[in-house]
Amino acid sequence: MEKQPLLTSYQLGSLTLKNRVVMAPMTRSRADNPENAATALAAQYYAQRASAGLIISEGTQVSPQGVGYINTPGIYSEAQVKGWQQVTEAVHAKEGKIFAQLWHVGRISHPDFHNGELPVAPSAINPNDKSFTPLGFKDTVTPRALETHEVQAIVQDFKKAAANALKAGFDGVELHASNGYLFQQFFNKVSNQRTDQYGGSIENRARFLFETLDALKEVIDLTRVGIRLNPSLHGMSGITVDEETIPTFEYIVNRLNEYNLAYLHLSEPFVPVDNVPYAVAEIAKHFRPLYKGTLIINKGFNQEKGNQIITESLADLVAFGVPFISNPDLPERFAQNADLATPDKNTFYAGGANGYVDYPALSEMEA
Repeated sequence: MEKQPLLTSYQLGSLTLKNRVVMAPMTRSRADNPENAATALAAQYYAQRASAGLIISEGTQVSPQGVGYINTPGIYSEAQVKGWQQVTEAVHAKEGKIFAQLWHVGRISHPDFHNGELPVAPSAINPNDKSFTPLGFKDTVTPRALETHEVQAIVQDFKKAAANALKAGFDGVELHASNGYLFQQFFNKVSNQRTDQYGGSIENRARFLFETLDALKEVIDLTRVGIRLNPSLHGMSGITVDEETIPTFEYIVNRLNEYNLAYLHLSEPFVPVDNVPYAVAEIAKHFRPLYKGTLIINKGFNQEKGNQIITESLADLVAFGVPFISNPDLPERFAQNADLATPDKNTFYAGGANGYVDYPALSEMEA
């Protein structure tokens, strides 16, 4: 019987992936310790899911300034590097591959995380969203606009984080330039009204991303670096699609061809955008002809749609999020065409082992 496309191996630079099923990055809020370090519980969680061709870790903040959610892990301190080391060792022991997702939330944060100081952003514009703080959900505030030299300092934070990721044993890193966080705040006109070299033109609004990539290549081979983008994000995190949004992403994606990256990771729209002026409804279809490298696509795929998109050559790898929460052996379930377990949404961010490491694999259920 012919193998499902999702279950065929794939050469990602120098890494051989055993299948094309990627575990998408998902915040799980389990770094509930003063150091915000990944724990032995996280090592167990990721190791259970090591049958994925590639695991992309949850967002891990590159500095204290980058945090915006409770109990998310960082990758800027020695304690955090040690925490992640136990994760990568556990995944590698199961012959898995894992990238660290590097993250700065920018204005999607709250003074509660910063000793009362304002979160930072390209411009002082409130996203009018909610922040999940230690005291529950609170309204976001108007952030403080970054000084030019501060943007350059954040580039260095990402560079240090990439070096730390290698030290922690990760196989590579993914820049989280998606979902309305700091990079996307620079890309989008509604959140970036700067007048220095990081604002105004499309080229200027993309500058922060390319300066970060140029800094990263001093510490990590770019064939070990991926980038995540969400071009048609609309009505979330204070981001709206306008007439320059898609041209901005087309410029970015075309320019990424000059960098020999591990992959480009794109999200299909989070909400229907058929009636949103200037938005693109089919992201893989639109950007596949523009990008010459490996393409990962994500958002709401099931087994059938995942196989189909690879058959149609619209992507090389498919990232699955929620299905991996309750199906730690997702590729095996695809292989057996088995039913998928439904996750308990109440435990997504609850902390502790419950709803985190207690979903059984098929083999355990049969036993």
